[in-house]
Amino acid sequence: MSKRRAILLLRERFRSCFLAHRGDRPTNIHRLQAASPHCSSVATSSSSCRASPHQEFLAMEVQRSIFSCFSSPRSHGLWSSGASDKSKAMVEQLQRYGVIKSTKVAEVMETIDRGLFVPPGGSPYFDSPMAIGYNATISAPHMHAACLELLEDHLQPGMRALDVGSGTGYLTACFALMVGPGGRAVGVEHMPELVASSTENIKKSAAAPQLNDGSLSIHIADGREGWPELAPYDCIHVGAAAPQIPEALIEQLKPGGRMVIPVGTIFQELKVIEKKPDGGVSIRDETSVRYVPLTSKDAQLHSN
Repeated sequence: MSKRRAILLLRERFRSCFLAHRGDRPTNIHRLQAASPHCSSVATSSSSCRASPHQEFLAMEVQRSIFSCFSSPRSHGLWSSGASDKSKAMVEQLQRYGVIKSTKVAEVMETIDRGLFVPPGGSPYFDSPMAIGYNATISAPHMHAACLELLEDHLQPGMRALDVGSGTGYLTACFALMVGPGGRAVGVEHMPELVASSTENIKKSAAAPQLNDGSLSIHIADGREGWPELAPYDCIHVGAAAPQIPEALIEQLKPGGRMVIPVGTIFQELKVIEKKPDGGVSIRDETSVRYVPLTSKDAQLHSN
């Protein structure tokens, strides 16, 4: 059996196990990474494909989760048991698996406590997406880490960042710490209830001063249209899968900027888009993913 086939079978077994224990609908496995190896388009001396660090991490997590499948859902998982500093333990594990390489990303994810952004009853340090209501979820820690790593060079002090589908506000808060009070971190979310709750989450976090001084803001808006009032942005993160890349988001990306966006319907790829000085764009696939669709408010509320 090929490596790719073995990992895909493991993923499907893990998915069934996860559903049986959590009682979630299949559509709530939003943002669970597809654990298939991603081949470089550049020829190498080896004929085999090499998975990216966060794919390898997920494959290992899938395998260990299968073996603990029949234990309590709260007793299995990398970070569900009792370290005194759970954010630090979560980050250290991501570093151990090579998902986090940047000191800055590690520092920010330790500082912004994920526990403040997961609804009561959830397991915030468990490496899984969590339902947050309104057919939305908060992404797994490894996915947040991967996106922060991809965007780090465009999250320098004084820069502007847009978070489309900001949900609980966790990643927007991380962006705010990275760009600092001299920059701007902007979240857009079309569910008013999530905008209200995410604002409260941020008020309890280390990003509260930037919410107070206005350098961090969350807005009710259709994410497909971005937030043109504060464009252009050095980076844009999209937390739901678009059938195609929205033109409005490309327009709001600054020349030299970077966007990370999942694209596709049944099959999805996390795409990295670079805007050139002349306004042209280059696009590459980073990894296979599974996100909920980037769609209208009504369609999201009535999805099955």
